[in-house]
Amino acid sequence: MGALDGKTVVVGVTGGIAAYKSCEVVSRLRKAGARVHVIMTASACQFVAPLTFETLSNNPCVTDTFDRPERWEVEHVALAKQADLFLIAPATANIMAKMAHGIADDMLSTTVLATRAPVLIAPAMNTGMWDNIATRENLRILLSRGVLTIGPEGGLLACGDVGAGRMSEPAQIVEKCIEILTAAQDMAGLRVLVTAGPTREAVDPVRFLTNRSSGKMGYAIAEAAARRGAQVTLVSGPVQLTAPQGVQVVPVQTTEDLLDNMLALCDGQDVIIQAAAPADYKPQQAAPQKLKKQGDGTLDLHLVPTPDVAKVVGQRKRPGQILVGFAAETEKLTDHAREKLSSKNLDMIVANDVTRPGAGFDVDTNIAAFITREGMEELPLMTKRALADEICSRILKLRLA
Repeated sequence: MGALDGKTVVVGVTGGIAAYKSCEVVSRLRKAGARVHVIMTASACQFVAPLTFETLSNNPCVTDTFDRPERWEVEHVALAKQADLFLIAPATANIMAKMAHGIADDMLSTTVLATRAPVLIAPAMNTGMWDNIATRENLRILLSRGVLTIGPEGGLLACGDVGAGRMSEPAQIVEKCIEILTAAQDMAGLRVLVTAGPTREAVDPVRFLTNRSSGKMGYAIAEAAARRGAQVTLVSGPVQLTAPQGVQVVPVQTTEDLLDNMLALCDGQDVIIQAAAPADYKPQQAAPQKLKKQGDGTLDLHLVPTPDVAKVVGQRKRPGQILVGFAAETEKLTDHAREKLSSKNLDMIVANDVTRPGAGFDVDTNIAAFITREGMEELPLMTKRALADEICSRILKLRLA
């Protein structure tokens, strides 16, 4: 029995010198038991003949969006639906740009745009291209949408440059594929409620008070829990993010909206992870019409506290339920986090100093510490997706404690 028996991997091969390594990737995937279909760009065909991949995959190699298939199907849709995993190796700067901006002008870019399967890219390019701000921005976009990456590695490149840009080795890529496709369903059967994003408190019909929360951490946690088998409900403030696949999203606007939905949902949950950043204050009275400048142009707003959602949820905590909170601080991180842990009846708090590089708002990384009543564990800089998995793993340990 192979590790990937019954799994289908669609492999996209683009036009880079590393395309020759993809032959070994396909071979190793087949040896692991996977069904493999290969899509090649026109440029990739200049480096490796399609016949090579047809022989290694034991399937026709797709190279043209308008090829007539052996049986009538819309080919790019058919492959997109069949895939349990979509791997692009090598992934050039060109295909990364297409994916980031939704360009579908050949078979590979069209199919990856249509798939709902996890997507893994193995970048390979010149160091200058990899370091270019356009490529870095495209990578940021792809990561924010849940695309997975491996590499690139550093070393001597085919062009003679030394630096990052070399595609990861085939054995590493296939190991990553196996890891993705055999992810433990260790949260199966758990009902998990996650909150994410900011809330908005109206000042008048066109203005509101809010904060800089992007919702990325909460969305990453919801995605990780769902991938690990949990039944996930995501209560989300207004964000510019796509809901993770298989997650029920409940949209909210104000802190009172958040509280109302939490009270309706929290009793039925096994785990509640409050990653949202609700506003602490709101105007005592929202103006019915847009406020105009008057006199010297100053404006006095009388603010009143909003409900403490985490505290209310903590007061309703039932036996066996796990509550996790977040503390985004700018000073005295540990002291403030421990106070929240106690006052809000939490089992764990994820604390981070938002003034540290890589740990602030609207970035794809975080530097966090897990604080429980038993102690504290500091974690290094990591992506929010990686931290989300660490949080899920720690929750499972708390349930066994």
